[in-house]
Amino acid sequence: MWPFTTSNTDIIVTKRDERDIALAAAGSAVAEDHSQYLTASATTIVSRIAAGEWTATDVLEAYIGRAVLAHSKTNCLTEVFFDKARARAKALDDEFARTGKVSGPLHGVPISIKDQFEIEGVDLTIGFTQWANNPSTINADLITHLLAAGAVLFVKTNVPQTMLAFECSNPLWGRTINPYSPNYSSGGSSGGEGALLAMDGSALGIGTDIGGSLRIPAAYCGIYSLKPGSGRVSYVGARGPVGGFEGIKTVAGPMARSVDDVVLLSRALLGKPSALHDVPPVPFKEVSLPSKLKFGYYTSDGYVKASPACKRAVLETVEALKKQGHECVEISIPDTATGFNLFVALTSSDGYKTLLSHLGPDKKESSLFLSTLGPKLPAFVRSFAGWAIESVVGDKIFADTLRASTAKSVGEYWALTSERDDFTKEWYQEVWNDTLSLDGVLAPVQALPQLPHGGCDNFSALAVGTILYNVLDMPVGCLPVTRVDAKKDQITEEWEQEEGHGTKIMEKGVYYGAKKLYDPELSNGLPVNIQIVGKRWEDEKVLALMKVVDGALGINRGFGPGAWDQFQEAQLKV
Repeated sequence: MWPFTTSNTDIIVTKRDERDIALAAAGSAVAEDHSQYLTASATTIVSRIAAGEWTATDVLEAYIGRAVLAHSKTNCLTEVFFDKARARAKALDDEFARTGKVSGPLHGVPISIKDQFEIEGVDLTIGFTQWANNPSTINADLITHLLAAGAVLFVKTNVPQTMLAFECSNPLWGRTINPYSPNYSSGGSSGGEGALLAMDGSALGIGTDIGGSLRIPAAYCGIYSLKPGSGRVSYVGARGPVGGFEGIKTVAGPMARSVDDVVLLSRALLGKPSALHDVPPVPFKEVSLPSKLKFGYYTSDGYVKASPACKRAVLETVEALKKQGHECVEISIPDTATGFNLFVALTSSDGYKTLLSHLGPDKKESSLFLSTLGPKLPAFVRSFAGWAIESVVGDKIFADTLRASTAKSVGEYWALTSERDDFTKEWYQEVWNDTLSLDGVLAPVQALPQLPHGGCDNFSALAVGTILYNVLDMPVGCLPVTRVDAKKDQITEEWEQEEGHGTKIMEKGVYYGAKKLYDPELSNGLPVNIQIVGKRWEDEKVLALMKVVDGALGINRGFGPGAWDQFQEAQLKV
């Protein structure tokens, strides 16, 4: 609509006002004590409703009240449709009263949706003012499947502008902050989901992932998620800024407060029909694991050395698994920089013209500065900068990444997709081979456990740890292990002298100087997650591995439903 109609300022004000009015419709739900519902897993919610002990309406009111609180603390919501949700919950209650049976595996479960999916009668903006005031006329495939399973949809959640960055902020809805600290981001691009779920503002959530968008928010907010491989969950009806791009496949997946709930939502989505017929009709597969498993692990991807906190999370997981009788071996992986540079090269193939074309009157967020800089540079400037970074600074890793970020011809794009496939073959040959015979791989999510606001401006390459597995198109689970410890997680001389260091420019900015991003004292107590990686088409096995890892780590480590309240209570005692 820009620039011929309403200014973006008017749109921003109107949309936020509409959201405030919708939030006010929560009414008395905000003040009531709903702890029994909020501390229950989604699995428990369904079983209690099925037993006739709870109603979908009562459960929904609990999560409506909590969602309002979560939004007041983090600014995590975009579209709010409590009235529709209440009508839906009542219909489910009426059906149960009539039949005595639940309508599906998600009967009465309040579910939040990343603001990227079509829901009939609801706007889909992904933070662009140009996309506002144009309600969807149909449901995305995934939404149809959720409703068929008995879910109650009640809110949409915030995303970064263009969804290329992993700081959750855009001009239309503003910035979403971390539920555990206002100094840090909730992550992205499914950042609104991460913040809402961490505060028990939703029982289950739906996110998407092209470079870490299901895992980074899960890590920053201390929750659970699964990035499926492509072709397992229908993506039809999920709208993004670069429609038709398939160099790296975007996937939709579950976010939750427990492994069991990730499994519950996965059962409802994996293998369900797609309007494009691009999801093989293979339903959720039951997996039986051997009593002794073999995990590979690494504590640095070689691009940016993992912080002491993130390294500790992997090693504590390894020790917990060994105590349960499982085998864990440290492994070397193919050059991560190669995979990351392929991602950069593929996503920048049109110079980000399509990606940025939707901004219209919206100011470009600073978090997109570095990631979209390359194609803007004249060829001679980029060439000189690459030479200087490699030859003068001595950082060939970062220089090659800069060189990869440029517009390309169709022929060059095709060559890159071929290189991507070759890189995947190399990974299977070196990691998923019969000699190692690994069941899964344990890895840090990123080099940092958390990102302070503004950190993405110049350090968006930190996403390399998650981007790797989008390039490889492998299923990845993400779960919380521990929390940052100001005493245990300091930078030490031993850490500095260890192997695994990567780009000098990145590590200098991340770990040193007045504006360093890693500060275990400031981030003390914030969650630290890991990734659990599996082979392509082994999504269900990854879920089973997540259960094993979660069990080995123990249930009393401070995560799951009610974790945010427990953390706040503990902080008051300090």
